[in-house]
Amino acid sequence: MYSSSIADAPLVREPLHAPVAHLVRGGMTEGIHYGSVVVLGADGQVRFQLGDIEAAFYPRSALKPVQAVAMARVGLPLDGELLSLTAASHSGEERHLAGTRRILELAGLTEDHLRNVPDMPYDPVVRDAWVREGRTPSRLAQNCSGKHAAMLYACRLNGWSLEDYLDPGHPLQQAIAEIVEDLTGQRIARVTIDGCGAPLFSVSLHGLARAAARITAAVPGTPEARVADAMREHAEMASGSGRDVAALMRAVPGLLAKDGFEGVQVAALPDGRAVAVKIADGANRARVPVAAAALAWAGVDQELLTEFQGEALLGGGREVGCVRPVRSLEPVVVSACA
Repeated sequence: MYSSSIADAPLVREPLHAPVAHLVRGGMTEGIHYGSVVVLGADGQVRFQLGDIEAAFYPRSALKPVQAVAMARVGLPLDGELLSLTAASHSGEERHLAGTRRILELAGLTEDHLRNVPDMPYDPVVRDAWVREGRTPSRLAQNCSGKHAAMLYACRLNGWSLEDYLDPGHPLQQAIAEIVEDLTGQRIARVTIDGCGAPLFSVSLHGLARAAARITAAVPGTPEARVADAMREHAEMASGSGRDVAALMRAVPGLLAKDGFEGVQVAALPDGRAVAVKIADGANRARVPVAAAALAWAGVDQELLTEFQGEALLGGGREVGCVRPVRSLEPVVVSACA
């Protein structure tokens, strides 16, 4: 079971990553992705670990469900699609832009109040359409705009200042930091700035998995359960059409999953089983099959994970290999790649 006490911050050190995936071409290992993996059982105990799960690291956007819980705890009244968008790294589709505008409207604010960095849509198809249409980067299109709009809404509801809502010392960011420590069960090791401009809190991979488990296993009606329900029921709002994280949530009943830049993935089931993955070089091609293998370790039916077992490596336009998790990660699921 999870303890209510908060442990010391994880150590800031060079992570002791281990091989987690091989690039196999023509039956030979061509390359190796290093990283770390943790699998928690429903009782919160570590069932499998590989690499360094206790070193401090930055979860990047994989921490967004925790940030959304924190905002719900300070009174954010959103549910459904808009709460899912609050925890999103969205693709910049029109539904994401419309949802962000709606959150701002509820707060009585406009896009001009956002302090995230202007960007083009994350989805390459949507981005290419923007370029053809002559559209330019905007704060609304940037993949974290839903989170930023919700932050502003939470500030407006609590009477907090809007101009400096991204300052780590701001009451909102202090409230988020408190919930990060509560759900991960450990003190924050470092605070820096994420790509979107918001404070980024460093915890351990183990702590990230623990937070996801506590969110998915929470009592119905709590802020944690509201966030989990919203993301699972509106997976495309938390990511986008065609995104692997949305497909994973659709494939595995009850699964909550969130990705993050630099090869981070967290996923958890309603009974508290959870996995967390960090790919050292940030490669998405390793993140997906390694996360699928970790979920198999957690007991997810392997047939539900077939489409996530690794992308093919091509030679002359035909399949000659694949990205395959290391054998120790595959006690159940074995990729077709030799």
